[in-house]
Amino acid sequence: MTTVVLLVALAFVAVAGFVVVATPDPRRQAITLSLFSLCLALLFFALQAPDVALSELAVGSAVVPLLVLLTIRKVGGR
Repeated sequence: MTTVVLLVALAFVAVAGFVVVATPDPRRQAITLSLFSLCLALLFFALQAPDVALSELAVGSAVVPLLVLLTIRKVGGR
């Protein structure tokens, strides 16, 4: 059972990573980066690392996309 959960989590991470790379618009890429971080947090939780999962959830899903969006706004969306 745990092998199936890990394979599904790894598949979600792989698909989300591809979606981040394939997204051309930087604003949408920041949103997909947040979803990628959520998938990583689920993978870390499945790997029995809840402290790493919580850190990824806080930093990767909230702080990094926010900083990217603020940077895009400051630069002017070039």
